[in-house]
Amino acid sequence: MTTAFSYITFVALIVIQSINPLKPNYMSGVNKVILVGNVGKDPEVKYLEGGVAVAKLTLATSETYKNRDGQKVEQTEWHNIVLWRGLAEVAEKYVRKGNKLYIEGKIRTRSYEENNVKKYFTEIVADNMTMLGGGPRVDGNGTEVTAEMASTSGSDDLPF
Repeated sequence: MTTAFSYITFVALIVIQSINPLKPNYMSGVNKVILVGNVGKDPEVKYLEGGVAVAKLTLATSETYKNRDGQKVEQTEWHNIVLWRGLAEVAEKYVRKGNKLYIEGKIRTRSYEENNVKKYFTEIVADNMTMLGGGPRVDGNGTEVTAEMASTSGSDDLPF
């Protein structure tokens, strides 16, 4: 009898804890954005105090659908992307207008006042960036590497 009583008491305590108004049991929000699109213009990169790099660029995402008349319609959205530190440095070296990028990040909205009118600016602060597509390869010096240069080893002998 004591085992059954202990079990019931244990279950009752769990139920009471789960509905305790002093300890709310709710999930925090999720702020996650995933975008795949084309860069609208070369990144603008600045270096702040302490050498921290910040890059800003625009990314266009497009969707195509058919309207009521059966005509194909393309709708493009422009996103303001902010990259910090290492991502900004990579963007400065390799990202150019027209490149296709995969971006993961968070939505941030900032406000400012202009002529006594409060304005809002929404941007995506990137946590991750992957370059997509087969654009030109660039070495560490910023020189474009052609297929001929990459395949030339100086010798036709195989090491095995």
